[in-house]
This record gives sequence, structure tokens and C-alpha cells, in this order.
Amino acid sequence: MAKLKVEDLKRIKESMKGTVNLRQGDYRVKITVHMGTCGIAAGARTLMSALLEKLEKSGATDIILTSSGCAGLCNHEPMITVEVKEAAPVKYVKLDPDKVDRIFDEHVIGGHPVAEYALSVGSETTY
Repeated sequence: MAKLKVEDLKRIKESMKGTVNLRQGDYRVKITVHMGTCGIAAGARTLMSALLEKLEKSGATDIILTSSGCAGLCNHEPMITVEVKEAAPVKYVKLDPDKVDRIFDEHVIGGHPVAEYALSVGSETTY
């Protein structure tokens, strides 16, 4: 096992901020990547990596990125759900890293859902 460096500890600290915010309810947006076996086979891991990179570059601390199992819509994978506080959740389907990039910029940061990739609005919420 490799030794942890100061940079590794800082990265872990930053990643845990989201967890603490989730416990305290201090987050503005929750992004769920659906990672059942169907989602992973369709490319959900690539989406998760793209979102982690976007989140890190944004420097935002009020966004939670998490995963879930199969959402029961296997033919629409890979997909994510974006929940903005005080707004209906939006489920995005048949995604790729470019589409996720646009969703992050326009919906997560800008607050405007990207209707062109959305399957449904308001089907679920964790609030």
C-alpha cells in the first residue's frame, strides 16, 4: 500500500465536505449517478468520473455527488438525477460525458434544467 501524501489527505478532506454537508442538510444540489449493473455496463462509471472532475474544478461545496443502484429504467442508462433544493428533481437519460458536462454547467451551476436530455421531472425527491 502506497503512503499517503499531504495532497492525498487534502483531497480526502475536500471530498468529505460533501458528506458533512449532506448530514447537516447544507447542500444546494444533489446529483445521483444510477450505478446498477445495467448503468455500469452502459457507462455510468465514466459519468461519475466526469462529474467528479467537474465538481472538483468548480470548487463548489454545496453540491453532493452520490450513487444509487438500478432505477428500473435499464434501457435508458446511463442516467443521473439532479435534485436542486426547492425544485423538482430531474432524471436525465442516455448520457455521455459531453451531455453531463452541459447538465453540470446549465442545471447544477446555472439552475436551468436541460430539457433535451430529461426523461422526467418530479418523479422522486430526498427532501
